[in-house]
Amino acid sequence: MSDSRASDVDVAALPTTVFGPRDLGWWGTVGFMAIEGTTLLVAASAYLYLWRNAPTWPPEHTLRPSLFWPTLSTAVLVLSNLPMIGVSRAAHRFDLAELRRWMIVASVLSVAFLFLRWQELLALNSRWDTNAYASVAWLTVGMHASLLVMNACETVVFTVFLHTSRVTERYFSDASDAGVYWVFITLVWVPLYALVYLGPYFI
Repeated sequence: MSDSRASDVDVAALPTTVFGPRDLGWWGTVGFMAIEGTTLLVAASAYLYLWRNAPTWPPEHTLRPSLFWPTLSTAVLVLSNLPMIGVSRAAHRFDLAELRRWMIVASVLSVAFLFLRWQELLALNSRWDTNAYASVAWLTVGMHASLLVMNACETVVFTVFLHTSRVTERYFSDASDAGVYWVFITLVWVPLYALVYLGPYFI
């Protein structure tokens, strides 16, 4: 009886490519974001713990961070979500030509993020081993930088794959998931920027 019922199920009309929570890859992306968000939360908690137990923050004779490069970098990160809207729309329309164009833009931006992040580290105006303040500041910025490095590698490689003849429908779903992750790593930086770079001026 069970075999007869199974044979009557027609799955021909079901889509072969889905987006969002219906896609297993989407859940994997959400899992990565949960793990990486937790590590960033730990770094921010360590920063706040040291601040609360320090008589002055930053410690005396320690320069406050410069704001130009970090502010510019944060603005670029946030605004980079606009091209990712183009990526998402192209992916949902299965428009390969448009998706390729937007992913080239995303690749350029992801590499530019690395340059901007290096400038942000220099803008801390302290070596990582100067004191506890400098160490935890470098740790917080550096941990997020590791996500930018990983994202740059993934974006560039994925863009190259999109320009081969082996593109399948699955790539469109992957592009949509990459856009979700992109939004995460760009927006999660905003509170960290406020904590590390603006905090020493207002604490």
